[in-house]
Amino acid sequence: MTTAGRAPAAALAEPVERVGRGWSSALSLANGAIWVGWYGPLQILLASQAEDFAPGSGMSKETMLAWVTGVGALVSLVANPLFGALSDRTTSRYGRRTPWIVAGAAGGALSLLLLAAADGVWTMALGWCLVQLTLNAAFAAVTAAVPDRVPRLQRGSVGGWLGVAQVLGVVGGTALATAAGGVGAGYAACAVFTAVGVLPYVLRFEDLPLAAEDRPPWSWRGFLAGFWLSPRRHPDLGWAWLTRFLMNLSNALVLLYLLYYLRDRLHHADPEHGVLILTAVNGVTLLATVVVGGVWSDRVGRRKPFVIWSGVLMAVATAGLAAWQTWPGAVVAAAVLGIGFGVFTSVDFALMTDVLPKALDRGKDLGVINVANALPQVAAPVLAAPIVTYLGGYRVLYLVAALVGLAGAVLVGRIRGVD
Repeated sequence: MTTAGRAPAAALAEPVERVGRGWSSALSLANGAIWVGWYGPLQILLASQAEDFAPGSGMSKETMLAWVTGVGALVSLVANPLFGALSDRTTSRYGRRTPWIVAGAAGGALSLLLLAAADGVWTMALGWCLVQLTLNAAFAAVTAAVPDRVPRLQRGSVGGWLGVAQVLGVVGGTALATAAGGVGAGYAACAVFTAVGVLPYVLRFEDLPLAAEDRPPWSWRGFLAGFWLSPRRHPDLGWAWLTRFLMNLSNALVLLYLLYYLRDRLHHADPEHGVLILTAVNGVTLLATVVVGGVWSDRVGRRKPFVIWSGVLMAVATAGLAAWQTWPGAVVAAAVLGIGFGVFTSVDFALMTDVLPKALDRGKDLGVINVANALPQVAAPVLAAPIVTYLGGYRVLYLVAALVGLAGAVLVGRIRGVD
């Protein structure tokens, strides 16, 4: 925790003091709360609304869901780096990141309630865009807090705990959306958890303030130009970004139509409950590896081998979905995907923080990197909808996802500045 006597430049210094379990736990809870706000809708609620609104709209439920999630992801592409850059320049006495965590979580909760009241595809799209806008403000600040406060050789383990929170957020959001007893109640439950979950961090731990004299001079040209991180000048950052994009695109292709896959291809008797089971299985195996992978990476001081082999394992599991299209096959694939994605989540996060160019722009640079999380949500519907509808169905979709993920794993080897 910072104190009033610390130098303002501490906000820009490379951290050397290890953070405690309380700080890591509170930040992880805040991260999990944001993922509840995202994945309750993405796993269950948006698909249910698309199914309700599609008749008479001229769109299939698959197309409507793809359109809404794609537009929301476009908002996310802009929002994450924008709010990251704004938090870099924030000189509030409450610090650079905390004001954005509070505002983003509160705005996200209100946006989820607005989405609950949607009565058609346009209000559904508007509500989801607002959810993406606000929650990305909070998420950009949460992720930037790690390189602000955590020394390099602790980032794998802290990234692991953030990964645990992400998984629990996905599972928790899915569970809340399923158990609440309806679309409106599901959104309300997710909204409450999102707002309350950030409170332990923002109330217990002070942020590092940035003095006004440490903030760079303002110009629109310089501000906008800062969002371009040249792969030529920063090749490691470019390859790390591409790796994350491909791995997340593979994962997004698997998840986007999961509810419809269970209902229309496997003819599962209760597809909503099936999604919850698969999410829980994936979460359990992910939890078993996400912290272990990060701690192990910190101890050996290496990142790339963990990312490469986790990506290969995820590609094998995704290919299994194409070859073994049964309920047991889906359960096994979910478990194996969890093992691989657990290691990837923690170690890739540490890898990303290791290749950041400079401390002054941590929030903005991580926001640009986080575009690699959001852009797949735009690309996945564009690829998945025609594949499922015209080009071979779910078997071809999951083969494409496996190849995309394998490409991401292979390209990690192009990063030279990190072992």
